[in-house]
This record gives sequence, C-alpha cells and structure tokens, in this order.
Amino acid sequence: MGNSGRSNVGAWLEAARPKTLAASFSPVLVGCALAYRDGMFNWIPAVLCVLVALFAQVASNFANDYFDFKKGADGSDRLGPERAVASGWITPKAMLWGTFIALALSCLCGCFLVFFVGDWKLFLVGIAIAICVLAYSAGPFPLAYNGLGDGCVLLFYGIVPVCFTYYVQTLSFSLLSFLLSLSLGLLSVNILLVNNYRDYEQDKAARKRTTVVLFGRRFGLITYLLNGLLAVLIALPLLMNVPSWLVLLFAAFAALFFNTWLEMRRNQGRALNQTLGRTARNVFIFSILLSVALLL
Repeated sequence: MGNSGRSNVGAWLEAARPKTLAASFSPVLVGCALAYRDGMFNWIPAVLCVLVALFAQVASNFANDYFDFKKGADGSDRLGPERAVASGWITPKAMLWGTFIALALSCLCGCFLVFFVGDWKLFLVGIAIAICVLAYSAGPFPLAYNGLGDGCVLLFYGIVPVCFTYYVQTLSFSLLSFLLSLSLGLLSVNILLVNNYRDYEQDKAARKRTTVVLFGRRFGLITYLLNGLLAVLIALPLLMNVPSWLVLLFAAFAALFFNTWLEMRRNQGRALNQTLGRTARNVFIFSILLSVALLL
C-alpha cells in the first residue's frame, strides 16, 4: 500500500486509464465487422489485433504518466484523474519499466500476427505504432507537446486499427474501411480534445502546445462538434438499406453526442472528467452501431 492507501494493483489499473481503453477496442471491432461482412472473418488475427491495440494504449498511458511527470506537466493543480507517478503511488523507474513491458507485449502479439498472416510488411506498421507510443510524450520533439497529438489519435485510433484489422483478415484494403476508420478516428480525437480543453491553463503553463493551447478553447469546442458531425455524415451511406430501428438508434446516438458536447460547454475543471468518460463511451457506442449496420 502507498501513502495514499491505494493498493499497488489499484495504482497500476488507474494508470492504465481503463475508462478510455474502449478507444483501442472500438476500431478493431469495426474492422472485424467489415471482414465478417465480406465473409473473411478469422478470430485468431482478430484477437491478436485486440491485444496489440490494448497493450499499445496501456503502454501509451504509462508513458504519458511518466514523461508528463518528468516534464512538469503534472503539478499539484492537475484537474484530470490522478496520475500514478505524480501522486507517489508508483515510482518513476517502475512506471518506465511498465511502459516497456506493455509495449513489449503489444509487439509480441504483433509478431504472432505477422507470422500468422505471413506478410512481413506488417512489421513496419508495428514499428510505427511503437515509435508513436514513445514519441507522443517523449524525445526531443514530443508530438503531444507540439500540436500533433490530434493527428496521432486520428491515425492510430482510427485509420491504422480499422484498416489493418480488416487487412490481416482479408489481405486487402477497401474504401469503406478507410472511410469508417476516419469516422471512428474523428470521434476518438474528441477524447483528447476534452483532456486538452480541461487542461488548457496547466498545459499553457507547462509549454505543452496542444491544439487547444495553440488555437484556444473555443477551437476545442468547435472541433469537438465538427468531429462528431463528420463522423455521423461519413457513416450515413451505411443507413441506406438498414431497418428503421437502427436508423433511430443512430439518431439517438447523435442526440447523445450533442448532449455530451453541451455538457463540455457547461463544465469546467474536474467536472470535465465525467465528460471525458462519456466521450469515450460515445466512441464505443458508435463502433457497436457501425458494426451492427455492417452485419445486417
């Protein structure tokens, strides 16, 4: 037990940010639904894709915990969920080891995936994921500190997992997989936007140049709304030949998303942590709706 009374297991679970892990599972779900729709679903690469994505996100969360502490971005005025290193639950050295272990597990699952599929070009994708996990908040030019975090999320929580989950099962790409990867990726960017919107003052003081710091909080609000609208618009062609009940569910999702955006406008400080959780929830719900639309 640490000084805070939190168990070691509880500290590691908190550091893994379980409420946001749906962002890594959701695109894999959509990629699998696309493969099933085309009669090419294979559960072994599907499970391996889930493990690669989950371990990579956990590694990224651990790395952010460690490097944000080292860079002084996690001070006593932090508004987000408590960080394990900054709170003293986990030592910096242990967190760094945890980052490398989680990343190694992701890479190991990726190697199994390469061997199973037999396409060695997938190694390049794995290398890109590993580099991004570390470069996001570490190195001489950390992406999250230089306005590139949003693009990384769009790429690695949308385009890459959807398209390559589909690819490892079908050995092909499709325009539909790319479009849906954009749709889901835009919603995932909103998770980051809520974080950066909440932490505007703290990030500005720490010289963490997120897009919200660079362009202002109003930019974050507008971008959040536009991301959701674009995500739904991209998915609209899927609704041409689906039952009316599913169309109604998509309409209900749009209303749910808009309500989350209104909540983001109203809330300040730590109250935005609830908005963060609901934004991650929205990504997961949207992925389920997309998957159902693909399977019908």
